[in-house]
Amino acid sequence: MNMEQRKVCWVTGASSGIGLAVAQALVSDGYFVVISARGEQGLSEALAELHKIGPNAAAVAVDVTVAVDVKVAAARIESEHGRIGVLVANAGMNIGTRAWGDVSVEDFDRVTSINLNGVFYTIDAVLPGMREHSDGLVVNISSWAGRFISAKPGPAYSAAKAAVVAMTTSLNASEFRNGIRACALCPAEVATPAMLRRKVPPTDVELKRMLQPADVASAVRYVVSMPAHVCINELVISPVWNGAFGAT
Repeated sequence: MNMEQRKVCWVTGASSGIGLAVAQALVSDGYFVVISARGEQGLSEALAELHKIGPNAAAVAVDVTVAVDVKVAAARIESEHGRIGVLVANAGMNIGTRAWGDVSVEDFDRVTSINLNGVFYTIDAVLPGMREHSDGLVVNISSWAGRFISAKPGPAYSAAKAAVVAMTTSLNASEFRNGIRACALCPAEVATPAMLRRKVPPTDVELKRMLQPADVASAVRYVVSMPAHVCINELVISPVWNGAFGAT
């Protein structure tokens, strides 16, 4: 298959957790998947996992909080691997000390820079190519915390993830004329390595009750599988044993 025929998907924040699971699912489905994250070692290890499935994967290191670097990364992907038809904007994080009165200004800025600005920068980088071809899909990994506001995730994470939902709607309202569609995927708690950074890490029993990265990957796979005239504007998923409902 030549570069013009490739179905290229770019997944950010893909060295582990949700991003890696999404990349694994899409490689299995025949996409050429380019994964990104900041750390070279983590990316290398993730790429090795993808190559166990098949050869259709590559890695490009990038910090999504640096707009110019994101544009360079997108240009490199399109030059080396083909047009980006699908973007899964997954890069994100939260901090342990997150509550009002505890979170520092520096941490607030760091969380919103990655979870909100980074999403905008990656969309902005792929938008010209999608417009040129009148086709493109963006899947923004938001959160249950961005759809149903509560104290637990902290103001930085909640604000950023809610803004991602709003930005996704804005993108659909603007770009439907150009054949571009976007989905805000809002999962509740997912058992990823990030959970261990909480002040009180969840137990093994609690982790097993959460969504698993593969569950979120299945949701992304569903969104990506829809024909070009279908837009899944928003998809909210949770475990049955949902901590947001007071389950302990």
